[in-house]
This record gives sequence, structure tokens and C-alpha cells, in this order.
Amino acid sequence: MSVRRVLTGITTTGTPHLGNYVGAIRPAIRAAQQADNESFFFLADYHALIKCSDPEQVQRSTLEIAATWLALGLDTSRAVFYRQSDIPEISELTWILNCSAAKGLMNRAHAYKAAVQANEDNGDDPDYAVTMGLFSYPVLMAADILMFSAHDIPVGRDQIQHVEMARDIAQRFNHNYEELFVLPEARVDDNVAVLQGLDGRKMSKSYNNTIPLFDTEKRLKKAINKVKTNLLEPGEPKDTADSTVFQLWCAFADQAGVASMEQAFAEGIAWGEAKKQLFERVNEELRGPREEYDRLIAEPGHIESVLRQGAERAREHSAPLMEKVRSAVGIRPMG
Repeated sequence: MSVRRVLTGITTTGTPHLGNYVGAIRPAIRAAQQADNESFFFLADYHALIKCSDPEQVQRSTLEIAATWLALGLDTSRAVFYRQSDIPEISELTWILNCSAAKGLMNRAHAYKAAVQANEDNGDDPDYAVTMGLFSYPVLMAADILMFSAHDIPVGRDQIQHVEMARDIAQRFNHNYEELFVLPEARVDDNVAVLQGLDGRKMSKSYNNTIPLFDTEKRLKKAINKVKTNLLEPGEPKDTADSTVFQLWCAFADQAGVASMEQAFAEGIAWGEAKKQLFERVNEELRGPREEYDRLIAEPGHIESVLRQGAERAREHSAPLMEKVRSAVGIRPMG
């Protein structure tokens, strides 16, 4: 059986929400349980510094996201779970890759181009408020991926470019120096749901329309009751195609549950009743993990220990590869 190494990074900004759970966390944890996958998961706290300049938020988000993955059942005896900043070889590799990565490639990065376009639209200097972190973060991302010889990188379609850039950087290094890096491939799962938020748009922190993953039952119920609906009265048939309530239901219900709710919509279920059933279904799935999350949040020392152990396992891979990289570029002992 051929084992493929899968690597997933989670940026430590913000609090996880239902969209993160359905779109990324739940499928990733399930994939990590498959015998033909060797999974690496890391908390991308260096990447967080590009987006967030609040130290307390970066630290708090790191704690919350680590607790989230552990509470939802990530098996750290199988998967390697570590914090990016605990792997010093990543920073070192980033610099070495910076010395061979093409600036023209960085110019084409979507995030940088979007920042430049926004500045030009506002009549500002094209590089106004653009940091070197924003400009060159694809190199850091390449180091994250190449350091662990990952074959598959699960991403959304908007992230494919990052994996392609890592591949380009790896090819350039392999050609100029030595064949050390595995060429990664983006893995896009079109079956993964993209959840709608409270206002019907994609659930996203940038839209302020999220439902936090581990809110209390009371707050979860209140959030679900805010989900946007139309003005159709009880007894009037409702269309499932444009319903956020139904879309959220499908993300948590099994096949029989989906069929049952489709029938209820056709029969004109009241929006209040539909939201009540949605809350009960979501809460049922999250009740146990929520209790575990609260326990973990109260024991940050335990989470720190788990991440340190993960870093030790990760460095069993990163330290030997970094020695080869140094030697390949001519940074070697004398004599």
C-alpha cells in the first residue's frame, strides 16, 4: 500500500466557526484516520503575524484552535500535530528558499495583487501598507510544505496557487542544487460543503456572519435563530435551493434526515420549527466536543505539552532534511 503524506496548516487568527468545522476540520480529521494517509497538521502562528498585530489575539487564537482540533478527535498518536514556530528549521529554510525564489513569482501572488489593486483604487501608492510578510508569505508557505515532503495539500480552489508556487520554488531549488524536495500537489475536494452564514453569504469572519463552533447552547440557539429566511408563512411550501437553514441542515444530517427535511419544506414547515430542529441537530453533534473543548481551554499546559511532543516528532523529519539543504547550498563544516 502506498502511503501519501498530507499536510494541513491552520492560521491562528480568529475563533473557529461552523464553516471551518464542516469545510476543513471534520473532513481532515476523518482523512487522518485512513491507513493510506500520513497526516501532518500545524498551527501557522508565523502566518498569523501577517494578518494580526495583536499579540494577545494570536496567543488566544492558537490556544482555541489547538483545543478545537483536539476536542474534535484529532488522534495525535497517528497525526503529527505541531506549532509552526516550534520548528526552527522552517524559518531557516524560508530564508534559503527566498534566495532562489523569483520576485516575479511573488508579484503574481493573489493576496499581494489584491492589496496593490485596492491601493490603486483608493489612489494610494501601490505598495502602501504592504509588508514583506504579505509579499513573501508564499515562500514561508513553501517552506511549510517542502520541509515535510508532503505529497498532498488539501486546499480550497482559491488556495491552489499557493501549492503551485511551492512546487515552482521546489523545482527551481532541485534544478539549481540537488533533488531534495518532493513536488507537492493541491488536493481539492469538491464534495466538501461551503457553509452559508447568517446573512446567506459564505460563512466568513470577514463578513461577520459566522456561528462560533463552541458557543454555549444558549448562544448557539440564538445564533441559529438569526439565520436569514424569507417571509413565507407556515403551511406555504418552501424552496430548499435558496435556504440557508436547509443548507446548514444538510451539513449535519444523514441521508434520511435530509430527505425528511426536504419533505417538511415541501409541506410548509414553519421557519421557527425548522430552526428549532436545526439547533437540536447541530447541538447534538457538538455537545460532547464542546465539553471536551471547555476542559482543554482550562488546561493550557496540557495543550502546550501536546504541541511540544508534536514538535519533537516533526523535527525528526525537519532537522535531517535541513542538514541536507545546508550542504546542498554550500553551508558545510570546514575540513
